[in-house]
Amino acid sequence: MSPDTDTPTATDEVVGLVSRLIRFDTSNTGELETTKGEEECARWVQQQLEDVGYRTEYVESGQPGRGNVFATLPGSDSTRGKLLLHTHLDVVPAEPADWSVHPFSGSVEDGYIWGRGAVDMKDMVGMALALARQFKRDGTVPPRDIVFAFLADEEAGGKWGSHWLVEHRPDLFEGVTEAVGEVGGFSLTVDRPDGGQKRLYLVETAEKGIAWMRLTATATAGHGSFLHDDNAVTILSEAVARLGRHTFPLVMTESVSEFLAAVSEESGLELHADTPDLETALFKIGSIARIIGATLRDTANPTMLNAGYKANVIPQKATAVVDCRVLPGRQAAFEAEVDALIGPQVTREWVTKLDSYETTFDGDLVDAMNDAILAHDPEGRTVPYMLSGGTDAKAFARLGIRCFGFAPLKLPTDLDFAALFHGIDERVPVESVLFGTDVLEHFLLHS
Repeated sequence: MSPDTDTPTATDEVVGLVSRLIRFDTSNTGELETTKGEEECARWVQQQLEDVGYRTEYVESGQPGRGNVFATLPGSDSTRGKLLLHTHLDVVPAEPADWSVHPFSGSVEDGYIWGRGAVDMKDMVGMALALARQFKRDGTVPPRDIVFAFLADEEAGGKWGSHWLVEHRPDLFEGVTEAVGEVGGFSLTVDRPDGGQKRLYLVETAEKGIAWMRLTATATAGHGSFLHDDNAVTILSEAVARLGRHTFPLVMTESVSEFLAAVSEESGLELHADTPDLETALFKIGSIARIIGATLRDTANPTMLNAGYKANVIPQKATAVVDCRVLPGRQAAFEAEVDALIGPQVTREWVTKLDSYETTFDGDLVDAMNDAILAHDPEGRTVPYMLSGGTDAKAFARLGIRCFGFAPLKLPTDLDFAALFHGIDERVPVESVLFGTDVLEHFLLHS
């Protein structure tokens, strides 16, 4: 509670809010028929905001039940660009039988909040909601307008969430110049040469592009007992194998170069473009290497194959789906490389294509992030990094908004944080959420 009143503070409320948010099963399967819970959760968030005096707007993004909630806290300087704080309410599905606790229990035990979405990203939803409520109750006026957005469908690419809103309701983002969202601001502890340790807080400044590609081979149909040199299954399989085994060139983007330079400076490790087998060397810094290693080059991973309808019939057509992740500035070169690998007998088309994004690690907003971290962890250091996946930032960047990932968490050194995203027994430390709420409060009041 506030020392002068009985009014709860953000840190008083945040753990309970995160737990309650997890208890909404907002599993997003990618199919409307089996996706559920977004509207119920969004309406609850809307009520929490209206209870403290916000005027909110609830928007269904193109499909029934795809609920999004917006609220604005006016700032002291209306001439400045607005700051967007965006979160998403949906989560990936979870199978209860695989978990130690029920994935939608929101259980608080052993110092953790457990459940699907605990780190992706109902922890940040809870922090944003707790602070929005505290600011309104206290009559807080931030330096500029803050737009709080609680969104649908991020886990399936945002087609029925952020991208729909950008295309059909750009007025909701009018005046927004900068945005902060998920998968950044968390700590990575590295060992120093002197035997000590250093906490680095990773601010997301870039994302690889997400491009799901369908490959199609068309040849001559026929009887399975005949000789066939022109077989769609064979043509496609050989193309997919070439692509799946291919190693794309090492490309050092600005975000990755700055991250590696900071880690090398603090740890004494030699991590740079000329490091032999850099991907393997990265594992000296822990499990985050899985993410960082995937940002050193483009990737193209075959994920689906489909052909034929009967054992003794050679099909006319065979198809495959490939999950492609492309570095900033590499799209044209990537496509040329893919075309050379798959050959002229295989065609390609994009099933989903979301462009890469990168911004620089500088400016007043970055300074505000650094100051907020140092105010609560004086020995910390903020560094930029690139996310190998994607977030709703891809949609907002289309409006010219400068985007960062900053959902601050001070993590235990032995926690495999990367494995918790979409993983079994997803959980977030209570102390990390309390820390993050304090840091985020400082940031929002000085940005």
